[in-house]
Amino acid sequence: MKYTNRFRTPVLALVAGALLSTAVAVQPASAHDPSLRRLADRAGVRIGTAVDMNALAEDRRYRGTTAREFDSVTAENVMKWESVEPQRGVYDWKPADDLVRYARAHGQVVRGHTLVWHSQLPGWLTSGVADGSIGSAELRGILRNHITTEVKRYKGKIQQWDVVNEVFEEDGSLRNSIWLQELGPSYIADAFRWAHAADPKAKLFLNDYNVEGVNAKSTAYYELAKRLRAEGVPVQGFGIQGHLAIQYGFPEQVAENLARFGALGMRTAFTEVDVRMILPVDATKSATQASYFRKLLDACLGARSCTSFTVWGYTDRYSWVPGVFGGQGAATPMDEEYGRKPAYGALRAGLADGRRK
Repeated sequence: MKYTNRFRTPVLALVAGALLSTAVAVQPASAHDPSLRRLADRAGVRIGTAVDMNALAEDRRYRGTTAREFDSVTAENVMKWESVEPQRGVYDWKPADDLVRYARAHGQVVRGHTLVWHSQLPGWLTSGVADGSIGSAELRGILRNHITTEVKRYKGKIQQWDVVNEVFEEDGSLRNSIWLQELGPSYIADAFRWAHAADPKAKLFLNDYNVEGVNAKSTAYYELAKRLRAEGVPVQGFGIQGHLAIQYGFPEQVAENLARFGALGMRTAFTEVDVRMILPVDATKSATQASYFRKLLDACLGARSCTSFTVWGYTDRYSWVPGVFGGQGAATPMDEEYGRKPAYGALRAGLADGRRK
């Protein structure tokens, strides 16, 4: 499976921002209806979701469900470069600050996403590189400043950072991004060193899609991580996004893939899990989708290196998938009305069955 992994950008300014600073009471789960986060706590793993900040501001049910079901949150868009520095030297931290505040109020940890990516860059940066007004030496300084500024702002508040995102092609060659073109491959190690200097306690991850199993792309990451760690670069985790589609089949050798990164002394995590299908939905597709969620979760629970399992949104009401993949969707564990699909049941069952010793 190969696809362009471009996420929706926020289309509305946050409203009712004061709501984010007020804790939403987490409804107590009964013994017969435990939340995902309660089951995850028993299983010894974090259960997380990407958060749509417009929905968090405007949808009371979304706020309450996010608090009840998850103990880890990731900013879907508001920590990306185009969001935090839309004009050079002019920062907009409010949406990201709101997420961190919400997480603290509800006992959740935060995954930072993402510091270095080829996509969702601010226009002033890409145009400056394109017209030559920003040269390589200046670009390196700009990148260092971006990483240092953002990581320092949230020092002690972010558990894990996706430091470098999607740097390989499917064949295992380095992606020909502006970072590679202008700075050469050393930008990867530099990014980790700068992030570590800004917050030595945050765990720092590589992150990509189509790396669930053992293949050319995941092997390129394995070799990169092995080399960088041998050089003392603080590459501490490998993030497997987990954007799957039932029409392409389930990836092979997921457990083996996790094991080899764990053997390097690294943490692993599923960071952006969703499972899309060609619409319309039917019972067979829903059952297959549920099995995919369960298999990824079981692989995580079976690997001591795997510390968290994050879905890329949990309700179809706010899923990015239909806007990118025409005719596809229904990719999350809940439907548009927050109804629990078989996929939600599969996650609950997996967490209930997967307690670590």
